[in-house]
Amino acid sequence: MNTAKKDEDSGDLGIFYHLDKTTVLQEARVFNDSPISPRKCRLLLTKIVYLLHLGETMATQEATELFFSVTKLFQSKDIALRQMVYLVIKELSTVAEDVIMVTSSLMKDMQPKSELTYRANAIRALCKIIDASMLPSVERFLKAAIVDKTPSISSAALVSSYHLFPAGKEVIKRWANEVHEAINCKPPSLTSSASSYLTSFSSNTSSYGNTVSTSNISQYHALGLLYLIRQHDRMAVTKLIQQLAGTGRNSYGGGSVLRSSFAYCLLIRFAAKILDEDPNSRQPMYELLEGWLRHKSDIVNFEAAKAICNIKNTTRKELNPAISVLQLFLSSPKPTLRFAAIRTLNKLAMTQPAAVQPCNVDMENLITDQNRSVATFAITTLLKTGNEASVDRLMKQISGFMSEISDEFKVIVVDAIRSLCLKFPSKQAVMLSFLSGVLRDEGGYEFKRAVVEAIFDLVKYIPECKEAALAHLCEFIEDCEFTKLSVRVLHLLGVEGPKTSTPTKYIRYIYNRVILENSIVRAAAISALAKFGVSVPDAAVKKSIKVLITRCLDDNDDEVRDRATFFLKIMEDGENAEKYIKDDATYSLGVLERQLVQYVSSPDSTSKPFDISSVPLITKAQAEAESLRERSTDLASVQTIGTTTSVLPGPTVTPTVAADRNVTPTPNVDQQQLYAQQLEKVPEIAAFGHLFNSSTKPVELTESETEYVVGCVKHMFNEHVIFQFNINNTLNDKVLENVSVGMTPESEDGSLEELFTISAAKIPYDQTVSVYVAFKKLDTSEPILATFSNTLKFIIKDVEDVELVTGDYVLPTYVSDFQSAWDKLGEDGQVVETFALTAMSSLRAACTEIIDLLGMSPVENTGTPQSNSVHTLLLSGTFLGGVKVLAKGRMSFASSTGVTMELSVRSSDEKISQVVIRSIA
Repeated sequence: MNTAKKDEDSGDLGIFYHLDKTTVLQEARVFNDSPISPRKCRLLLTKIVYLLHLGETMATQEATELFFSVTKLFQSKDIALRQMVYLVIKELSTVAEDVIMVTSSLMKDMQPKSELTYRANAIRALCKIIDASMLPSVERFLKAAIVDKTPSISSAALVSSYHLFPAGKEVIKRWANEVHEAINCKPPSLTSSASSYLTSFSSNTSSYGNTVSTSNISQYHALGLLYLIRQHDRMAVTKLIQQLAGTGRNSYGGGSVLRSSFAYCLLIRFAAKILDEDPNSRQPMYELLEGWLRHKSDIVNFEAAKAICNIKNTTRKELNPAISVLQLFLSSPKPTLRFAAIRTLNKLAMTQPAAVQPCNVDMENLITDQNRSVATFAITTLLKTGNEASVDRLMKQISGFMSEISDEFKVIVVDAIRSLCLKFPSKQAVMLSFLSGVLRDEGGYEFKRAVVEAIFDLVKYIPECKEAALAHLCEFIEDCEFTKLSVRVLHLLGVEGPKTSTPTKYIRYIYNRVILENSIVRAAAISALAKFGVSVPDAAVKKSIKVLITRCLDDNDDEVRDRATFFLKIMEDGENAEKYIKDDATYSLGVLERQLVQYVSSPDSTSKPFDISSVPLITKAQAEAESLRERSTDLASVQTIGTTTSVLPGPTVTPTVAADRNVTPTPNVDQQQLYAQQLEKVPEIAAFGHLFNSSTKPVELTESETEYVVGCVKHMFNEHVIFQFNINNTLNDKVLENVSVGMTPESEDGSLEELFTISAAKIPYDQTVSVYVAFKKLDTSEPILATFSNTLKFIIKDVEDVELVTGDYVLPTYVSDFQSAWDKLGEDGQVVETFALTAMSSLRAACTEIIDLLGMSPVENTGTPQSNSVHTLLLSGTFLGGVKVLAKGRMSFASSTGVTMELSVRSSDEKISQVVIRSIA
């Protein structure tokens, strides 16, 4: 006793202090003692588990020898020792060899006559070591255990079956009746020993304050397994939800067999998933969710409210019941309830701020909450729902606790302030002052990056604060410890600084970076200086910039010297200086690589030069987005700030990775490359040569609820058109064979000749296979517009028509200087028409529709109107054959007449301009 006390006082780990694997393996000889000493063996087994928990690795031979030494302890009848044996067997089973030898001992412990505490643990250990081939041999035991009257045994079998399901789906699917019986079975009154064991098995207490009976936990496990068995049968899942929900809208579980609150939460998630996938089930599923808002358990109330708040395109009326429940939770004495409610309302406020406004008074009371997580979410939610008059008061309250919260929550606050800045531009001075203040505080990279991004958005969207924001950023880079942020700020200064009223005041801050920073920052600073030298018209400034850059020719870093030499040479060439320094266009590297490979492998490569004009131009921001998407495919996990990990099995939400807010997506370039690679693998299609363009989005030819889901992608070649039909079989009991699509043009003008059809031999359940139909264009002098009726052939089934439209002949491309390109084309190939778009409810809707119809890319940020009354849309594209096409649409909107648009289209060929403009009609 004295020794233990000394270890505790000294802060050591007692018997585990300085524990090593070699010593433990030597002590394993105690397992061979006769008689067995349960106390010594339990202590040694605890050491083994402790080492494995710390990440200690064992060689296969070591683990195998230790594993079989441990199995000798099955001779002992000591209950506590046997529990440790099961635990160590599970831990060593993934490393040791021939672990299957212990199966007979575990199956013996699974027998109904065995000790109660043995059976559940033996089931878990057995299911850890068997594989799919052995599953049929233990099927009888597991099925019996699933319907056992003892909840601990039933739960052990259900959870083990859940984890075995991926390896033995067909076997476990046969257990559906037993699993359903486990849900309906009412547990008997527990003996004192069983009750004591259940307490050690699972002390399930709800995070929301309601104690969950351990005798009902098997319902939760059974429901999770039953959903796993039926998850691909939507009708069966819907029927299961309706059966377990009880009868009547106002029963809220009163007529249900479910007694576990966790099981209700799982059922709510299933109902929400069905509601999201099947529009026809929206009303009945919503009524069930609304009924569960009145359940006696807080955790069920919250789960139902959260599910309603997550419904897509929900109305204010549908949200009100859920918000009322969450509002009650805001004043709960339980911190977990307050946190769960305010976090859900915070998320809802991003899309429905008006619906959350009735909770503002309750949320203001949480600003001073002792739990700083709750206070942070309260203040950020108020920032999203508050009005302009409350901004000053909220900003003062935020300043008071910023130093008390972690960087993760600081990022949340900064993002909320950024949104508020864009919502109330007149308050930009207050918010910019706050952002500049926190920028000077201590913090990590993510926090500083969030503040810098927020200031960037102010510069971009609120011109009045541009100079003040740039001044704060100049001060920031004076002592910035993060190279990435310094480079980004320098780039922004180079772009925006020359446009200000006094551009010279930023040059000193930039040149200081050349003197004081590392080579990466120095290189970025030279690029920024060069932009001033080109964009500022003052000759004295240009001369000074040249002097400053000349001083960098002796830098000890190659990149810095090369940039200095390059920019000095460009600045001397006055005509092309702007083109090389200000133009942010670049080629899509993926498309460039693919076309270079095609060119090198073609027989004409020695006599015909490579055509660089066929490679689409994209912005550098789009190139970054393309690179981000490639890197995101390797992302294994996503960390979410302020969330808790759910312990409920069942449907999971796949996290998505948001791209940087300043990066815009590349129109159809990534997908085009994938299509080209896919078509090159088909010999008949590969012979057609270079793929010019593929439709951006597949045309859906069937409803998503039908047995066969069909989508069409159109691929344009110089002399051919390929229709790719992606067919998904959603019938779980059928395999489609010899699948093809018959296409019949509605007009028999002879402009297209069908060459061949590539059918699919078979389409198994839940798989998508492509079928191709190829046409040859008999007249290549002008684009062919046509509509086809389609028939899916295996058993005749009609699908919707697919149209060949003008936009399919146009490849979206980027131009850095639209006006220059517009003037260069001239008015010879220009066509102008005026359209009355009465069906359009806004300028934004009109822009989206015109971009889709023309198949062109919006440039100079004109794709999204900034005004509700007038807008000019600028579009750029390349027509089939490499002909450059530009379009300018001047639009105005009035509520009485809709959208009126004057559309001008220019190209080098007037016929092409007429074809493009006719697509609007």
